[in-house]
Amino acid sequence: MGGMTTTRHFTVHHDGVTIPVSRGGRGRPLVLCPGLNSTQADLHELIELLRRDHDVVTFDLRGHGLASVADRYSFDAFRSDLFAVLAESGRLGLPSPPVLVGYSLGADLAVHYASECPEAVAGLVLIDGANPLPEPFITDADLPEFRAMAEDPAMWREIERARGTVRQVLLGPRDILELQVEMDVVRAGILDRYRRIDCPIHMVMSAAIAGDSTEGRAPRHNRLWRAGIDRLVHERPDTSATWFDTGHQLVFTHAREIAEIIRSAHHPADEVAS
Repeated sequence: MGGMTTTRHFTVHHDGVTIPVSRGGRGRPLVLCPGLNSTQADLHELIELLRRDHDVVTFDLRGHGLASVADRYSFDAFRSDLFAVLAESGRLGLPSPPVLVGYSLGADLAVHYASECPEAVAGLVLIDGANPLPEPFITDADLPEFRAMAEDPAMWREIERARGTVRQVLLGPRDILELQVEMDVVRAGILDRYRRIDCPIHMVMSAAIAGDSTEGRAPRHNRLWRAGIDRLVHERPDTSATWFDTGHQLVFTHAREIAEIIRSAHHPADEVAS
């Protein structure tokens, strides 16, 4: 299957939801996990770039894209989606353990999978997520601003326009805010997850995840975001990191650069795609 050039589509049914999976490209196996409010259609540019020399498997998380609506959107629920896709080893027919790439929430899901199934992952590339923050990202003082962002009318007009398409998001403002708060709890313990992983790790991070303002919450949150990665590198000096002077949309604005990072990190020059 390593030389496949056409794209295959199939579905995974678990936990009362239907997860659409796509596979295409040629070369080393790679599984790409989208994040909150992102779909495989949104990540189209990065996926196509990676398929030039990787056998890429990707999918939509519950409540996103072509996946079905669900009755719960907790971290564990999304985690179960990734585990269900990767459990389909027979249908995937991957010739070797894949590189696991995750964006935002998808990065945290990838770390949890790699910590529980270390022999099943060849390497991790984590894009602006899975950050072992030294303190909570969302404090009580931050909650009103994050609630306002989750309810932002402009964002919801875009979401409504995408309804019924491959880019739709079926979560509501409360689902999004609750998950963002939950991620602080998940990341408070994620350093222990990293200790169980035995494969190369490369972080691709935004230096301005909270924007480039010098006022309000942005300076603290940007410093905290960098401090978390410094903490990880101190704990695991073999971890490498690339920083982009941009915001959380880096997976869309810097797709070509990120594809090249993945290619360089996990596709040695002497490895020829079959």
